[in-house]
Amino acid sequence: MPPRKRTRDEGDAAAEPVAKRRSSRQAAAAASASIRKADEKEDAKVTEVKKSTPAKKRAAGEKDSKSEGTKKTKTTAKTTTTTDEKKKEKATTTATKKGSKPKANKEEDGDDEPKAPSSGKTTSKGDTKSSRAVSEDPDVDSIPTVNPEAPRHDGEWYWLMKAEPESRFENGIDVRFSIDDLRSREKPEGWDGIRAYAARNHMRNMNAGDKAFFYHSNCKEPGIVGVMEIVKEFSEDKNARRPGTPYFDPQSSKDNVRWSLVHVEFRKKFAVPIGLKELRELGKSGGPLENMQMLKQGRLSVSRVSAEEWKALCEIADEKAEEAGLKHETTKLVK
Repeated sequence: MPPRKRTRDEGDAAAEPVAKRRSSRQAAAAASASIRKADEKEDAKVTEVKKSTPAKKRAAGEKDSKSEGTKKTKTTAKTTTTTDEKKKEKATTTATKKGSKPKANKEEDGDDEPKAPSSGKTTSKGDTKSSRAVSEDPDVDSIPTVNPEAPRHDGEWYWLMKAEPESRFENGIDVRFSIDDLRSREKPEGWDGIRAYAARNHMRNMNAGDKAFFYHSNCKEPGIVGVMEIVKEFSEDKNARRPGTPYFDPQSSKDNVRWSLVHVEFRKKFAVPIGLKELRELGKSGGPLENMQMLKQGRLSVSRVSAEEWKALCEIADEKAEEAGLKHETTKLVK
């Protein structure tokens, strides 16, 4: 209720002047009447104020009610929109999950980064091109056969080098590479993608003319499938400093060459592969492969093979081919 201005007492204004000759009784009666009239006027004003107040409050209440209703409507609309957005988001997520291809469960033989392919030529399976990176040196003839920095050793040394024959994607690129892929190459193949120091150091110790077993890894039937020859000693793996390649290394640069590769050529595909299970049997105590590095360090993608182990494995491959009535394949699949 708004404050009222303070004025002269209304009772005094309405009172009649007292006659000088009035008796004290008359004067008292007149004063009483004046006071009663003033009280009645005051009561009337208070009643009027009381009557006006509910109307104002009702108006304010109606306004608040409308405002509250508007807020509730906005909140409901916002909640509905949020719910619809969540439903759409959930539906999108579900669709994405349904569209994703599940990873195949393959027998893992514990490899440490097998070779990543370096070119986009055709493969023997399906004769289709893959999306593999093209080397910075398309002309491998420009790479020298001998690297003066490679340590020299007498005679042939032997190695085992792993690659994955079945599709697997690294950085959006299929890194599969089989012995048939190598067999189809017209020129020496760069064995790139090695990102383990022990394996890299083995390649830096290779001399042109050394031999290596081609080992299929990370597939249903891992094992030794053939033989290849090192034809060019180590040089820089330039894919390591090329963004977008399967095994790009941002710390590698021209001034800080971290990774190397060697170039190899196909020599032989075994008629019958020597599987991992058989290799493990031969590697038991007293067996010809008892000390074979590949069996001792299963995650190593490039390992040493002794002359004795090499001879034993080649003899086993020949025996398996003879038993199956088959011959090893030694010709390239060059078109």
